[in-house]
Amino acid sequence: MRAQPAPFVAILPILMTIAMGWLDYISDWELSLFVFYAVPIMLAVWWVGSKVGMLTAIFCAAVWWVANQSNHPYETHLGYAWAMISRFVFFALVSFSTAIVRTRQEGDAARILMLEERRQLEHDIVAVSEHEQQRIGQDLHDGLCQQLAAIGCAQHLLAEDLQAQNNAASRDALLIEESIHQAVTQARDLARGIFPVHVDRSGLSVALTELAQMTSKLTGVSIAVTHEADENVTDPDVAMHLYRIAQEAVANAVRHGKAKQVTISLDRDGHILHLRIDDNGCGIQPLSSGRKEGMGLRTMRYRAQGMGAILHIEPRPGGGTTVSCRLNVSQSSTSKHHDPD
Repeated sequence: MRAQPAPFVAILPILMTIAMGWLDYISDWELSLFVFYAVPIMLAVWWVGSKVGMLTAIFCAAVWWVANQSNHPYETHLGYAWAMISRFVFFALVSFSTAIVRTRQEGDAARILMLEERRQLEHDIVAVSEHEQQRIGQDLHDGLCQQLAAIGCAQHLLAEDLQAQNNAASRDALLIEESIHQAVTQARDLARGIFPVHVDRSGLSVALTELAQMTSKLTGVSIAVTHEADENVTDPDVAMHLYRIAQEAVANAVRHGKAKQVTISLDRDGHILHLRIDDNGCGIQPLSSGRKEGMGLRTMRYRAQGMGAILHIEPRPGGGTTVSCRLNVSQSSTSKHHDPD
């Protein structure tokens, strides 16, 4: 009704008030109906607004005055006027109370809409970030890596030609070839880190192992991965979110926590899939100490929330930080991986 034109909607409470006045007129004074005048007042406030509701309250008081003027128990005009004033005060309170309820309901609806828009915005930001990471990873894998590999092949042929000619520059050519080979390896590792599950379809467990190997090789930090060998997450979105949470946790442990040892574990207990990252770094400071939560931690929490998982980031009893993500999955979300015969 709020979507309808205000004059059209306001007619309905007026008609209801007139009908109520007619019933009040034909009934005996002992059967008081003034309480029911509150109905058109509430509808007027709820459908149109507080100003129309107050006007309806005045109109209800006037209708009550006319409907009961010839049949009332009051002996004086002053007593009847005072009764009408008391009815009007009641009608005004009904209008005021309904306006408060409507304002609160509109405020709640606005807050819910704002939260929904914020949640959608966060989802869009993560989706755009994920899409860009996948695009960059795919470009690295299909573009730069292939181009470097082609240059490496050309350099290899050049080195062979120089060796055949007993040219002293052949040794330098071999060193350049080895450098190009290392650049290809690093570019592929980088592409695999940015675009892990879709570049290699072998699954989350293998992606986590490759993340550990690549990070350990680049930083020198000892990173171990433990998981159930026959457990494989088949939902690509869940796998990607879990991988990004582990990736961010490992990066924070190495970059901010100055950890020397990190352990990534992935296991399942019934319908609960548990991803856990432990490190022996300096630990995370509580928010109560004045530390502000960074974008990485907020993204981790949002990813967990988007999956319906429970994420805990807390200091490790023996020193360091523990990141724990528990996800309740159905039988269709994960499947047992068996090697082919």
